[in-house]
Amino acid sequence: MSASFPLPTLLSQALVAHTIELDNEAEHRLSHRTTRHEGADAGRTGPWLVSFALWANVLQYLDADDITVTALRARARTDRLLLDGLRRWGYITLTPPAGEPLRRPPQDDATVRARRAGLRAREVWSPLPAIVDDRWSERLGRPAFDRLDRALRRVFDALPVDPPAYLPVIHPTQGGKVDMPLPRDVTTGAHALPPGGGSLSPLLSGVLLAFTVDFEAGARISLPISANTLRVLDVSGTRPRDLPRLTGVSPEGNAMCTGWLERHGCAMAAPDTTARRGKVIRLTPKGEKAQQKYRRLLRATEESWRTRFGSAAIDDLRVALEEIVGDGTFEASPLAPGLVPHPDNWRARVRRPKTLPHHPMVLHRGGYPDGS
Repeated sequence: MSASFPLPTLLSQALVAHTIELDNEAEHRLSHRTTRHEGADAGRTGPWLVSFALWANVLQYLDADDITVTALRARARTDRLLLDGLRRWGYITLTPPAGEPLRRPPQDDATVRARRAGLRAREVWSPLPAIVDDRWSERLGRPAFDRLDRALRRVFDALPVDPPAYLPVIHPTQGGKVDMPLPRDVTTGAHALPPGGGSLSPLLSGVLLAFTVDFEAGARISLPISANTLRVLDVSGTRPRDLPRLTGVSPEGNAMCTGWLERHGCAMAAPDTTARRGKVIRLTPKGEKAQQKYRRLLRATEESWRTRFGSAAIDDLRVALEEIVGDGTFEASPLAPGLVPHPDNWRARVRRPKTLPHHPMVLHRGGYPDGS
C-alpha cells in the first residue's frame, strides 16, 4: 500500500504519471519522427520525438534569437541541457565562436537558437502543462488536487535551493547522481518558477530533486539506481528481462543501473539455473549492505525533512500524495486513467509495466521519465 511508500516514491510516481500524460498529448499533436518505421509513423517528418523534460529545461527558454550557452544555463538553472542531442534531433542550431570548430560539449560562448521545428515544439508544448493540470483537477476532484497543490507549495516555498523546471538528465559517469541545484535567491526570497502556465510539474520535480540531493549527500549510490534496480534485486537472482516489469523503468535504464552495480561490486551476473540459457543478476554481500543502507537513508532523510519543514507539512504532503498514487500499480492507481495513450502514441504499441518507477530515470535518450 502507498502508506508504506517512501516520500520520494510518492513524489516520483505522481511526477512520472503527469509527465507521461504530457508526453502522450504532445506526441499526438506534434509532427515528429521516432524509431517506428511502419504504421502511424511511416513517412512522418519533423524533429525526433523527445520528452517533456527537454521542453521544460531547454526549449521553453529559446526563441529565434541567439543566446549563449552560458546564458541558457542561467535561465534553465541547470548545466544538463543535452544540447548536442537537441541539435541532432532537429530542434536547435549551435554556432561556435567565430573561427572555432564546434566542440562537445559546446563552448560556453557558443550560441543556441531554436530552429523552426523547435519553435513549433514550443508552440505545441507551452499550453500543455496547464491543460494536464486541469485534467488532473477534473479527474481526481478539485479538493484532492488543491490539497496536493497546497502541500507541495508549502514545502517548495521553504526549499533552500532553486531547482530547474524539471529533473535534469542523469549521467552514468557520475553514478546517476544529481547536481546540486542553485541556492535560493536570498535577496528576493522567491523561487524562479518557470513561465509555463501549469504548476504541478515544477512543484513535484522541485521537491523531489531537493529530497534526492539530501539523500545522495550521504549515499554512494544515487537515488535513481537505488530506488529502482537495487531495490528489487536479491541474492537469489533476478532475470534482466523481469526488471522493467518490477521497476517500471525501461530495459536501457535498468541496464545502466545493473552495469553500474556490477562495476562497483554490488551485483554480479550468473547463469540462470532454472532455465536452459540466460542469466540472472544477484546481489553480492556488498550489494546487500548497499540495499540496507538505501532503506536506512530513506528513513533518515524523511525524518530530517520533518525537522526542517515540520511534521505537519510532511504529513500533509504524504496524505495528499497517497490519495492520488494509490497502491502504485497501473490497474488500481487513481493515476491510471491519465496514462492511457492515444492510439498513435508509441506507448500504445509497447507492453505496459506493472508499476511506475520509484524514481524518474531521465536519460540522454530523450529525457523520458522511465528511461525509454
